[in-house]
Amino acid sequence: MSYTISGIQQLGIGVRDVADAWRWYRAAFGMDVPVFQDEAEAPLMTRYTGNAVHSRNAVLALNLSGGAGFEIWQFTSRDPEPPARAPRLGDRGILAGVMKSRDVDAAFAALSDLNADVLGDPTEGPDGARRFFVRDPYGNLFQIAPASEWFGRPAVVGGVAGAIVGSSDIERAMPLYRDVLGYDTVLSDSRGVFADLAPLDGGDGEYRRVLLTHAKPRVGPFSKLMGTSTIELVQPLSPAGPAVFDGRFWGDLGFIHLCFDVRGMNDLAAACAHAGHAFTVDSGQSFGMGSAAGRFSYVEDPDATLIEFVETHRVPIMKRLGLSLDLTRRPADTSLPAWMIRMLGLARVR
Repeated sequence: MSYTISGIQQLGIGVRDVADAWRWYRAAFGMDVPVFQDEAEAPLMTRYTGNAVHSRNAVLALNLSGGAGFEIWQFTSRDPEPPARAPRLGDRGILAGVMKSRDVDAAFAALSDLNADVLGDPTEGPDGARRFFVRDPYGNLFQIAPASEWFGRPAVVGGVAGAIVGSSDIERAMPLYRDVLGYDTVLSDSRGVFADLAPLDGGDGEYRRVLLTHAKPRVGPFSKLMGTSTIELVQPLSPAGPAVFDGRFWGDLGFIHLCFDVRGMNDLAAACAHAGHAFTVDSGQSFGMGSAAGRFSYVEDPDATLIEFVETHRVPIMKRLGLSLDLTRRPADTSLPAWMIRMLGLARVR
């Protein structure tokens, strides 16, 4: 089986108002380059939207300094529902996005100046790196982590460099994250009560934390932009809490999925099925997303956390002139030239 994972493409975030949320994410995280903006129905996601087709407004936004983007997603056919209570450590699902930073202390100061809800001072985690947490105005949690790898000029806060995922059983989750997604290197594996988690709801509990990365650099069209990433699996040593999307729809408020940019979707489907995580959704062919297009699919981890895969077929380069790039004609293991990726910045929104 042969498939390529170029890296994390985006973290999906369900919001009430795309325009308002995107303004904040531009100011706080530099997510100012739209790859697509699209209003449409989501007919292939009815498995996760109450067996009914719902409409949405979405923007995929990037920080061209490096890292993955955000898919900022808003229902337009229904009012999105919040969780019954705010997600906390010990729950199952995506608990936090990890954002890269050239200088964690400078990021702490910048976000404090923005009057963001910064939670505690930068503190060492189990791997020895200093990080801190911030909550956006919509209740979503982000960890700001140091990074030395960048696509453009190093940013005070760059794009997405990973996620923190709540798990009820890390050993049961590992075949998907390690064997299929390629997070085959353990940076730390610790149990106990952790000082860096103290500012968070549930942060005084006992946990097992496994921080994973990939030994080999990612390859593929956007691998230089997306870069190296981590997944931290967090398992409470007491019974796990609820799944953060229990009783709600995909697209409701919060982190709706973690998406990977891939090539070789058919081989990836076989690998997922072999690992016990068969596709639950598969567009099967190229699916339009505004001026972009690609094939997409979903799997669930053992706690029903949604992982999306997108095989990008077409991406707009100069939307005003109707110019786009056909990625189906390019080698799966070769990055696009840096100048071509930088052309996405012509659509930057201040």
